[in-house]
Order: sequence, then C-alpha cells, then structure tokens
Amino acid sequence: IFCFAQDPLRFATEVAKFEDLAEQFPKENRIVFTGSSSIRLWTDFKSYFPNHNVINTGFGGSETSDLIHYKEELILNFEPRQVFIYEGDNDINAGETGLDVYLELVLLALDLIDEGVEQIVIISPKPSIARWHLKEEYEALNEVLATSAQLSERIIFADVWTPMLNKDGSLKEDLFQEDDLHMNKKGYDIWIKVISPLLLD
Repeated sequence: IFCFAQDPLRFATEVAKFEDLAEQFPKENRIVFTGSSSIRLWTDFKSYFPNHNVINTGFGGSETSDLIHYKEELILNFEPRQVFIYEGDNDINAGETGLDVYLELVLLALDLIDEGVEQIVIISPKPSIARWHLKEEYEALNEVLATSAQLSERIIFADVWTPMLNKDGSLKEDLFQEDDLHMNKKGYDIWIKVISPLLLD
C-alpha cells in the first residue's frame, strides 16, 4: 500500500505519450531509463549509448509513488531487460522521509524483478544548488539506498551524488542550468562515467 504524496493522475496526459513508443524500438535487450526530470530532460541521451537499445520514459516532476502508479505504461510495457530509475529527488523536496522513499523504491525494484526484469539500477538523487539546504536528507537517503544492492544481486546502486561534489564536500556549481536544479551537459557527462559501465551488453 502506497501513500501518494500527490495525485498521480496529474501525469496521465504525459504518460499517454508513451503508449505506442515500444513499437519504435527493437524487442531485444531493451533498457529503460525512467523517473523524474533529470531523466526526461536528458534528451540526447541516446547519443551517449549508441550501442545499446535505450528508451527514455522520464516524466518531469514525478515522485516514486507516481512511477509505481504508472509502472505498466512506463516500464513493463517495454519488456525491458534492464531498468534505470531516478526518483527521490522530488520526494525529499516535497517533505517525504528518506525511509519512505527507500521502501517505495526497493518494493518497486523487487516487483519489477518478479515481473522478469533482469536488473534494476537505482540512480542516487543528485545534489543541486536549489536543494542544497536539504543536503543531509539526501545524503541519508543515498546511504540507505546503497544498502538496497545487498537485497538482491539484481539490484545495483549508482552513486551520482559523490562525483558531483568537490573534494572538500562542496557542490560543483558549474553543473547546472540557470534554474540551479537541472543539469547542463557537464552534469550529464559526470553521470555517464558512473552509468555507462553498468549497462548490460
């Protein structure tokens, strides 16, 4: 039973756009990237993975409970071999506890494994200028999310938080767009170094 922080139906129109998307991709070795705006705005991400059958079903502003609500439309309908999930960023900002986010993400990951997905990669919430005041909440969430990989050999945790910081623990502030929240190319280039080695061949 999940407590929806907001009404997931607010994304119904956006999610409907993915209805026939699967037909545009080969059926073999599909890899779905999904989650909130850091995925949705990664518009050129296919160019980063030219040798993989990657699909972007990100929907901006989403929280984990929204992804759970739309898991059929955004994940399972694609019959993916591997799924990368980016959620938690908006959840913490909306006041949800790290424990709640952790439980939602782990239950979603285990559910997808039961549905036949070979591997789930949980991408850590990223740091940002706009939400730096919530630094401790995000770090606590990432700490427990890292333990999710111990629950199943088919769950991987990808830490993009740490490489977006300077050695002294301060934030690399040149990684963001003018809104101080979403990343520019420099930010995604850091993500690539973490994520590329994790894609299944």
